[in-house]
Amino acid sequence: MFGSFEFGLPDDSRQARRPGRRLWLLGVPTTLAWAVVGWSGALGLLDGFRLMSLNRVDAWGADAGPAVSLVLFFSVSITIASSLGFAMLWGDGMSLRGLGVGFRASSLAASLGVALGSGFAIPSWTPPEAVGQRLPAGRGAAEPWTDVDWIIYYEPYLVPGVAGAAALVMLMVLGRAFVTRAEADDQAQALAQTGLQVIGKVVGVEFTNIWVMGNPRFTVQVRFPTETGEHTVVTSMTTSPMRTPSRGSTVKVTYDPRNPDSVQVDPDPADRAAGGNFGAFLPPLF
Repeated sequence: MFGSFEFGLPDDSRQARRPGRRLWLLGVPTTLAWAVVGWSGALGLLDGFRLMSLNRVDAWGADAGPAVSLVLFFSVSITIASSLGFAMLWGDGMSLRGLGVGFRASSLAASLGVALGSGFAIPSWTPPEAVGQRLPAGRGAAEPWTDVDWIIYYEPYLVPGVAGAAALVMLMVLGRAFVTRAEADDQAQALAQTGLQVIGKVVGVEFTNIWVMGNPRFTVQVRFPTETGEHTVVTSMTTSPMRTPSRGSTVKVTYDPRNPDSVQVDPDPADRAAGGNFGAFLPPLF
């Protein structure tokens, strides 16, 4: 009812948040753990199901001992891999943007690990006793494979192939996220070093239903003086509930003189009109 939550640093933290080293360090063991999941899952689960689908119902009986051991190994490995993947979600910082980068990196580690592990398991898949037809049941005649059966037959190659394709897509998505993140950080850093700071006036404000470490985020329309005259921009700002912006309140504006639309807006400590009215932005409880 009160909107979504984003656990992260306020916009005015001015911290350059490059892709963290912790994210990369977690990526290696996470990928290896998912590789073990891919290997044990392929040989402990998919191999048996493949035989049962292609040839006979009791195909798991002769290999029950090793298969059960691999299933247990799969259960342990997927628990470890999932835990490491969850840790990667927060490896790039506790923010919504960092969570997005962490999710992409975690997905890349999972898909790449499964591709490597299941690819390594290709030579160990059990060959079907008959290719192109099902084993006859009793005195019945052998039934030819359907198109689905042929797809299942090539499962040892399809699993790593699909996982590898997913890893390639996630690699491109993650690379784009890193480039976008670096450009945004460079722009924020340049603005903090070369921007001009003035006092602006809030002429419009709207609560975004997003919270940053317990602080509400607003979309504000701010009018401020520049070297060429007054300028109005629409941007976002994050404040404490006691320093919420309101129409007519003043804010500190840092802007790029070459591009007045590039701004950073922060609460004005000298403005006593701001804050104390956050309840007006919340929906009624009943």
